[in-house]
Formats: sequence, structure tokens, C-alpha cells
Amino acid sequence: MNPEQSPRRGADRPRERPPEDPEASGAPIGRRLLLGTLGLGAFGVLAAPTLQRGLESLFADDPTGLTGLLPNGGGFRYYSVTSSVPHKDASNYRLTIDGLVDHPRSYTLADLKALPQTRIVHDVQCVTGWRVPGTPFQGVRLSHLLDAAGVQTKGRAIRFTCFDGAYTESLTLQQARRPDILVAHRMQDKPLGHNHGGPVRLYVAPMYFYKSAKWLSGITVTEDVRPGYWEDRGYDVDAWVGRSNGRDDAPTS
Repeated sequence: MNPEQSPRRGADRPRERPPEDPEASGAPIGRRLLLGTLGLGAFGVLAAPTLQRGLESLFADDPTGLTGLLPNGGGFRYYSVTSSVPHKDASNYRLTIDGLVDHPRSYTLADLKALPQTRIVHDVQCVTGWRVPGTPFQGVRLSHLLDAAGVQTKGRAIRFTCFDGAYTESLTLQQARRPDILVAHRMQDKPLGHNHGGPVRLYVAPMYFYKSAKWLSGITVTEDVRPGYWEDRGYDVDAWVGRSNGRDDAPTS
């Protein structure tokens, strides 16, 4: 997710609105109209699950961003900051590790799958409020890739780039070495699909989901933290769940 956001409906922080003047909110409605509206509302509650499944199927690979308006994939929402995202698979996916490292490297999807794997299960918490409990992610610990690359003395932060061509994220080197930070290729015990950031995404378990950059293509070691896409637009750089962004959600780890 990731917060995962912009020409499409994104995870923009809710903006406060001035209270409406109840006397200026429109003309009174008639009794029949009121009853009809209530009836339609009741029908919507009953029909919502079926409609939801139908819409998710229709927009499973949505180039319009309409799926950002509704939950999908077990409670997740589809977010992107671009009008479209290219598809990658095992034949053409590459993850580069560069910057202040001794051994720059490019990994294929097969390379990542061949490395020691870690599976962790935590709740996923979006900064917009929705939460998906007990979500398994599997992949390679980010710390393993950093150790293999050989981080140089000047390296103190990580910059993540994505093959959508726009999204970026950041972590300090200390944060990146946590055991619950993964370069993930599986979610909910199946291969990571395109809408969820596949074939490979970052997963930062203890932070809000916008830190878990989708469509991950680059890991660059830098001297200092460079705020990511949504951090440049007001989100907290250190995005600990329940201790940032003005929210008090229960921690996810």
C-alpha cells in the first residue's frame, strides 16, 4: 500500500471541514422521499457484499483509480500515485541495490526466492484508518540484502524507489535492519499480486502502510534520510503505528 495514492484516490490525510450551517444545507425533503431514501439505504446494506465482489472483479486491474473508493482484497484498498503502473513478472522483474555499498547488485525474482525466507504475521494499519488483522507476509529480510551489499561507513539511511516511476520511501539504516522489515514477494500465503504491489514490495510491519512501498524496484543507501513521496506532502517520516501522524491506533507488532 502501498498509502499506497493521488491522480487516483489516495490515502491523503483527512482535511478538516468547517461545520455546516444546518439551516443552509438545503430545502426540507418530503415524507415519501425520506422513506424512499431509507428503503434504498436498507437495500444497499443487504446488497453491498454482492456488489462489492462484483466491482472488485470488474476493476481487478483498474487503470482509473476507482477501486481506491472501495475496500478490496480482504479489506485492502488499491492506491497508486500514477495513472497506470506497468506489470512485471519473473521474466522481467529486477531489484537493484546501490548507493553507498561495496557490492551493488541486481536481483531477479528467482534470486530473491532462493534466499533465506522469513514469514511474519501482523495487522496492517493504513494511516487513513482501515486495518486488516493477521496478515502474513513472506520474503527476504531487508537486513540480509544490506549485509550482502556491504553498507559503507557513510551510509545511514535507505531510499526506496518503485517501478511506477513516481513513488519513493525512506528508512533510517537502524530501522531498515529490524527483523520485521521484509522485501516481500508473498502476502496472505500466495504470490504478491500486481494490485498489492507485486511481484515485490517493501513490508514495514511496525509502521503505517504507506511506508511499505509497492512495486519495489530500487534500494539505495544514502548518507541522510530523503523524505518519501507522501512525506513530502505532510506525512510523518517516522511512521510508527499509534505514535505518529496524529493517530493513536493500536500497534501492529
